[in-house]
Amino acid sequence: MGSSRRWEHTRLCTLYFLHAHALGLWGVNLSNVLKAHGLESIVPYAYACSSIAALISPLAIGALADLRMSPERVLRRLGLGSALFLWIMYYAIGHRWGAGWVLLLTQLHALWSVPTFGLTTAFILSRLQNPQKSFGPVRLWATLGWMSAGWMVSWVLLADASVWSGYAGAIAWLFIVGFTYALPTTSVIAGSPQRTLREIFGLDALKLLRQADHRIVFITAALFNAVLAAFYPFAVLHLEDLGVGHVTAVMSLGQVTEIIAMLGLATLLGRFRLKWIFLTGIGFSVLRYAIFTVDQTWALLVGILLHGFCFTFFFTTAQIYLVRRVPLEFRSRAQALLTLMTSGIGNLAGSLGFGWWRGACQSSGRTDWPLFWSGMTLATALVFVFFAVAYRGAPRMEQTDE
Repeated sequence: MGSSRRWEHTRLCTLYFLHAHALGLWGVNLSNVLKAHGLESIVPYAYACSSIAALISPLAIGALADLRMSPERVLRRLGLGSALFLWIMYYAIGHRWGAGWVLLLTQLHALWSVPTFGLTTAFILSRLQNPQKSFGPVRLWATLGWMSAGWMVSWVLLADASVWSGYAGAIAWLFIVGFTYALPTTSVIAGSPQRTLREIFGLDALKLLRQADHRIVFITAALFNAVLAAFYPFAVLHLEDLGVGHVTAVMSLGQVTEIIAMLGLATLLGRFRLKWIFLTGIGFSVLRYAIFTVDQTWALLVGILLHGFCFTFFFTTAQIYLVRRVPLEFRSRAQALLTLMTSGIGNLAGSLGFGWWRGACQSSGRTDWPLFWSGMTLATALVFVFFAVAYRGAPRMEQTDE
């Protein structure tokens, strides 16, 4: 690898690290912050704001792309909006503006921040010569960024339930904005053909759903993300009920196994069919929620530790699947569609549906956590069965061996 290629690789890794660090500074402990400021009742709706934004973010990104902006310029503008509204959102929480204002500002922030990670991923994939082999080690730096954010919130800022975690996230976004000026410049084709409204809105990517395997992967991704939506907001609250301190740092245990999974993913992709890797990720999630039903601190710690396997073996594999199986001209739109199905449809259904389920599991202000996680275990097991039965994979004669 030449020096210029190494320098570009370093910049891509740094971008992933900074981006995930900014998200992790506030995303993990939001439910604790809301609870500490008398807003526990809006936790499901606050997390649903990101889902609503994911449903319409492809429209915003499509419109910006239609203005022929390079990805780094789009990320720069989205980063500025994310920093501004995140700061105001946490100011509103800290100064008790009320649930309505907090939800409005949370939604405004989400409209700017939600498209950014998909944009960053598409940008990085476009710069890698062999994504199947090199994406895992690069994506690893996002995991490290998220983990370091948890440590910073719990042990440096001492802000597991403080608005200072949100202020730190806003400052981190400004670092990302500055770093975009150091990113490799992406050429934009001047005078490109006029795009139709269907193309701007990303609706032409829906034709990918006509292919059976694509359709099953996208549907399963939405369903799996729905049951995954309960993990961060409710595992944090469960830890607090068990009297565990430094919960944001504790939640970073999941990134330990995520690192292991990322490092081993390229080897697994070369030896096993994609179907078995997908099912392994879902299977770990079934096991994780089943362990949570024990309602003991050690069980929560073990279950959290399994999160990295759940996430990497399904969602990172899904991104690799799109690189392998989707035509080059549709890959960016396919990644956007994956974001819409997971962070949009799946996360929205999960945040609201399992927020209702948690309410049904409450009595006298206390949550019956074994019952709650039993429901999550059953729902995830149904996703496992659906994918195992419905997904077929590429024919054996094809080199991808999926």
